[in-house]
Amino acid sequence: MQDTASPVRKAPLWLLACITIVGTLAMHMFIPALPDAARGFGVGPGQMQQTITVYILGMALGQLIYGPLSDSLGRRPMLLAGLALYTLASTAAFVAPSAPWLIGARLFQALGGCAGLALGRAIARDTATPETAVGTLALLNLIMMAGPGVAPTIGSLVDAAWGWRAIFALLAILGLLTAVSVWRMLPETGRPTGQLHWRTVLGDYRRLLGTPQFLGFAIGGGCATTSIYAFLAAAPFIFIEQLHATKPQVGLYLGILMAGMAVGNALARQLIKRWPLEKLMLGGNLLSIACAALLLALALLGQLGVAGVVGLMVLFSLGSGMTSPAALSKALGVHTDLTGSAAGVYGCTQMVVGGLCTLGASLGGNPALSAFAVLFIAGSIGQLGFRAALRLGR
Repeated sequence: MQDTASPVRKAPLWLLACITIVGTLAMHMFIPALPDAARGFGVGPGQMQQTITVYILGMALGQLIYGPLSDSLGRRPMLLAGLALYTLASTAAFVAPSAPWLIGARLFQALGGCAGLALGRAIARDTATPETAVGTLALLNLIMMAGPGVAPTIGSLVDAAWGWRAIFALLAILGLLTAVSVWRMLPETGRPTGQLHWRTVLGDYRRLLGTPQFLGFAIGGGCATTSIYAFLAAAPFIFIEQLHATKPQVGLYLGILMAGMAVGNALARQLIKRWPLEKLMLGGNLLSIACAALLLALALLGQLGVAGVVGLMVLFSLGSGMTSPAALSKALGVHTDLTGSAAGVYGCTQMVVGGLCTLGASLGGNPALSAFAVLFIAGSIGQLGFRAALRLGR
């Protein structure tokens, strides 16, 4: 009889990396091409930024769905279904005849791509012993941080060479290759029950959402971290149309920002040895708020420059990177018996906040002013959420 404590057949680590990153690439790779797509369809920046908003919201919804379905039906079939949907939606985006068509295709692309994000870590846990699980998940997290850093650069190069539609052709090919690799190389790593107890799942979610302390950390974590999506969606319009940078430069600048967030995560792992989680979480968020306030003031005064925007946004992302692991750790510690559900709700909250922030950044006629106002407001709400949750925990 098989020992349930022993790992099942292992999945190739490179394949786990592809599975995990495929969904996030689609969000970040298209960002530098937003102005070109807007001009191609004859629409304004706000409508084209909705392609980012709906993608984030689709990613949020998917994280709540794929986990329970994979426990019931298996990781492999759900992952193949998600990758198939992702490939078809990428193809639909490639041939999109209008902006509303593209926005709809992006929603289904997110719902498909989210399968890899939701199930990649689950598969890693399935196929690792307790001794090796931490190292495998840490490596996947590192790859996930590096992917969004290089994706805007790749997207800007593809857009400059072949146009924005080529980005979706490339994503469709990537989705197809990943699906074929999963079909040929990935075994079923879970132990599907064949039964789906939605009442239990909904009960767990209801319990979490009824806990003010958890909500404080979750909403605060979303506001402090994924609010940066507001700037990412507005960045091409800020750099290209307001600050007169080139497309390759935009990709480079966005890559630098993502590197700043990765450095913040690495710094958090070092500072936690000397600082309590509460101090790290609040301090990192305060750094982001201060940077957002300076950027907002510069935008109001009409004194924005490339160096100032990039420098302050690097510091903003550094603060977000410091806040993120601390906030997640505090949120998962509220109900230790609901860690999996809490992780799903936390991830969903991050994406919902990110979607609302990108929507806010699309309002008004000044992309820089809108984006930096959203960053400041979201950061302030995050700080209030953290402090309220800490008070409730005393």
